[in-house]
Order: sequence, then structure tokens, then C-alpha cells
Amino acid sequence: MTNRDKSGSQLGDFLRARRAAVAPEEVGLPRGHRRVAGLRREEVAALAGASADYYTRLEQGRERHPSTQMLDALAAALNLDHDEHAHLCRLAGNPAPAAGGAGGRAVHPSLHQLLGQFPSTPAFVIDETQQILAANTLGTALHSGFISSDNFARMIFLDPEGRRFFLDWQRIAAANAGSLRQAWGRPAARGRLEPLIAELCAGSEDFDRLWRGHTVASKTREAKRLTHPHVGELTLTYHSFAVADVDGGHLVVCQAEPGSASEKGLRLLSTPAADRTEGTGAASPDTTPHSAS
Repeated sequence: MTNRDKSGSQLGDFLRARRAAVAPEEVGLPRGHRRVAGLRREEVAALAGASADYYTRLEQGRERHPSTQMLDALAAALNLDHDEHAHLCRLAGNPAPAAGGAGGRAVHPSLHQLLGQFPSTPAFVIDETQQILAANTLGTALHSGFISSDNFARMIFLDPEGRRFFLDWQRIAAANAGSLRQAWGRPAARGRLEPLIAELCAGSEDFDRLWRGHTVASKTREAKRLTHPHVGELTLTYHSFAVADVDGGHLVVCQAEPGSASEKGLRLLSTPAADRTEGTGAASPDTTPHSAS
């Protein structure tokens, strides 16, 4: 076994061990009937804002290069202390976080529990780098078509799925870049933002152009038209609320118009994939009018 193989195995071994050590109640999840100690893989993935497939590849050593933001999200999901967080980063070949550096970005278990109380609507906790620190089950399902659903900006500008998923891509891209530019105005946030901005500018000409335009935009209520690979077109209104105990954090809740085709699409998306009957894999276009800010 090569050193690289050993590294991937050690990362997976550590994740499995820490997952087994976290009681579901600690992160606001019901215990129910469990065949495994601690958390299930898909629960850790949902708490970290990643797909279950991506997290499985991490544990199996088939994915060896998680981003710093993903490692931070996993550390929060698994309730790692600073030493454990630093060890996780080293196993992944990343620099260890500075002491106290991620304390203000951890999502409290009560907030995880609150996310779980939105069973019929996608909900997320994000920070000012657009990193998804936590998501409920429906929130994870909403982004199941992306390679990695850990950061809204990367999903919009760097993932090929972004332009297909976000039907009003130009408007959403401009709003996202403007939100990052507003966050850049906080000196305390720049250390976290700089690597992301450099990555986006290098990987997307569209982001580079928008960033150089210095447009500033705040998070507001707005409707977004999306197309999901399993349930078709959805129109969702994104509501954003500041989270006091997460540095630069916001709770984002995505609401469908009651009685609309989008609401039916979310209900379908909330069912297990195996229960989605053939022929209902695309919701009919939503013609209900929505306002956008």
C-alpha cells in the first residue's frame, strides 16, 4: 500500500470512528432503531452539507482531497474539538486550523435540531463565504445533482450543474458575487474569503468579471427558478435570517407557494428515491406568480 493509499485509509478510519462516537441526540437527531453506533453516513453528510455519495467516498478512501471548507463542516457535524479538527485536516493533507479559528462557525446542536423541524422545505445554515455549514434532509436532496454541495458560490460558478440547475443563472450569479463582495467589507471575514475568491476568479471568467465590477448585494427574500434532475422545475422563495452564534451566519429557508406544482415537487423530493414512481420524476412547470427582490 502506498503512502497515499494509507493516508486515504487513515482519513476514512478517523471519520468512521468519530461518526460512531457521536450520539444522534447530540446533533438534534432522533435515535430511533439503529443498526450502527453513532450516526449514519447519510446523516453526517446532511449535517455537513455534502452528498451521501461524496461522504461515502471520503470514508472509503476514494476521495482524498476534501476542501478546507468541507473539513470545517465535517468537524462541526462530528462535534470535533480543536485537536481533533486539526488531526482531520492533517490526515487530508491540509494545514491545521489556527487555535480558536473555527469556533465561531460551529453550528449548535439546537440549530441542527431546528433544521430538522422543517420537514417540508429545504433549510440551510451558511456563513459569509457561502459555505453550507448544515442542511436538513430536504436541503441535501435539493442539491443532489451537484458534484459537491458544500458551498453555494462553487456550485454556481464552478460546478457544471450550476447553469442547468439555476434557470436564472445570470441574475443568481450576480447576486451571489455581490453578497461575497459585501462580506469582503468585513475585515474579520477576509482571511476566510481570500482563498475562495482566488479559486473562483481562477476557475470562472464570469465570477472574475463580476468581482471586478465591485457590485455589492445584501441577502434578501427572492424567488429562484430551479430545475432538479428528479422532480423537474421548482420555484422557491429564499428567506434569509441572521444567526447570532455563527460568525457571519445565516439560516436560509426555501419556501414553495402553497398548493403549487413546486410544493408538490418538494413533497416528491422528500420521499425516498426508491419510492418515486416512474413517470413522476418531473414536476409540471410552476405557473404560480412569485415576487423577487
